Amino acid sequence: MPSGACCGNPASTHHTIQLTTKEHAMGHTATIQTNVSVSGMTCGHCVSAVSEEIESLAGVENVEIDLNAGGISTVTITSTQELSPSEIGEAVAEAGYLVVANEA
Repeated sequence: MPSGACCGNPASTHHTIQLTTKEHAMGHTATIQTNVSVSGMTCGHCVSAVSEEIESLAGVENVEIDLNAGGISTVTITSTQELSPSEIGEAVAEAGYLVVANEA
């Protein structure tokens, strides 16, 4: 019976995410690329869970994740509209991760 915690990690484990956003013009449609740094992702299940929740956000066209198991993984979100840190945070929280915005 599955434990509900990903990859044997306890459900209470916290993960951190940092956000950066860039705007790109592709053809006639401007897209926005948001990079999210995630610590603690360890496997394909983590990638699938985060991708699925982010893809459900309005305007998201693509989600790519460069998994660095046990280190910092990079999530690149391509969207047609700017995504707020709170909506990304809520989506990631649904996958069991904690979002921390980095104010530089």
